[in-house]
Amino acid sequence: MSSFASPAVGHAHGANRRRWISRVVIYGLLFLFALFYLAPLFVMLVTSFKTMDEIQNGNMLALPKSPTFDPWLKAWGETCVGLTCAGIKGYFWNSIKMVVPAVAISTILGALNGYVLTKWRFPGHTLVFALMLFACFIPFQSVLLPMATILGALGRFGGTLQDATGFSFGFGNSTVNLVFVHVVYGLGFTTLFFRNYYEAFPTELVRAAQVDGAGFFQIFRRIMLPSSLPIIVVTVIYQFTNIWNDFLFASAYAGTGDSMPMTVALNNVVNTSTGVVEYNVNMAAAMIAAVPTLIVYILAGRYFVRGLMAGAVKG
Repeated sequence: MSSFASPAVGHAHGANRRRWISRVVIYGLLFLFALFYLAPLFVMLVTSFKTMDEIQNGNMLALPKSPTFDPWLKAWGETCVGLTCAGIKGYFWNSIKMVVPAVAISTILGALNGYVLTKWRFPGHTLVFALMLFACFIPFQSVLLPMATILGALGRFGGTLQDATGFSFGFGNSTVNLVFVHVVYGLGFTTLFFRNYYEAFPTELVRAAQVDGAGFFQIFRRIMLPSSLPIIVVTVIYQFTNIWNDFLFASAYAGTGDSMPMTVALNNVVNTSTGVVEYNVNMAAAMIAAVPTLIVYILAGRYFVRGLMAGAVKG
């Protein structure tokens, strides 16, 4: 009896051993990759809590011997950004004022586009979607000059309104310009996300609502949006990260003065030469700039892959 059982037992032990070895290899590689990618973040974080003497005389990978928040406080309220030494706090709020409306507008417009392209199809809807999908592949650099021309025309229109009514209604404002740019550039991506997600949504529910007398916006508000949380999270994370981290559009359309966003200000902090380079302050400023995206990923990152998989249908 044991002679028949021993090969099976040996085979089971061999399978368990191979499974254990494969797990060790996989988790070992993941651990090494995590160390590799987190090393710069670790260096930034520990450097931001060190004094300049410790930075100049110590190991950059060593933990701070006497941790201090002074570099963070100086980066927030005292460091020089170009010729102004008032910290990065004002530019941080510039980015907030730009990112929040840009993400909200592009998300709601993308949801409406996806809703129309899947549940209220019209002649030529395939061509419209193809053109919007093509917009996802247009590089940033190719739209700089055309967009500058459009923003210049909007600024002149705002000047005309200012002369006629006393209000420009935001036309020509640097923050409003950046909101407009990011909404237009991100609309192709947000439409793609919502279109693929709504493609799998039961059309029968929409038809039943129409039979009950529900209109276009009633169906969208009461049926489509409440079921769209996974793809809304994906869109918000994607748009927030891209817009917050953008440097090209920010430097091209709001790269000077008090209206520039955080990324441009951070670049100016690093490139400002006022004697000794304060690496701890620079690292603290970089960490402050990274905090919003880290918070977004920590709070909503687990829903990101779920949302992408929910929209991964053949359309």
